Amino acid sequence: EEHVVESGGGSVQAGGSLTLSCVTSGATFSSYCMGWFRQAPGKPREGVAAIDKLNSATYADSVRGRFTISRDNAENTVYLRMDSLEPEDTAMYYCAAEPSPLFGTGVLLDDWYTFWGQGTQVTVSS
Repeated sequence: EEHVVESGGGSVQAGGSLTLSCVTSGATFSSYCMGWFRQAPGKPREGVAAIDKLNSATYADSVRGRFTISRDNAENTVYLRMDSLEPEDTAMYYCAAEPSPLFGTGVLLDDWYTFWGQGTQVTVSS
């Protein structure tokens, strides 16, 4: 069982930046695909970004060019750098881990991932 813990959420004004962090407990983190998802009130959870073992990254169209996902295998940590934040980015952000080294079909779909964190809230005010 992997433990996944997010941190770094908070409140920021539109145009600002935040960096989210996600730490996992497993010894095989470097072999996992990691994803960030978000869910706004009344909306379904959506995939934001994902990164595989080889540091290949993929992004949702809504965040491409503004968000950057990265990983530090020595620290079992994946990051989500969020720039040019918009009120529409307000949501609970979740980190997910899948014990697969490379992307599979549906890497930005939540049913592809096995382990989930509890989420961290991001609020962007206009």
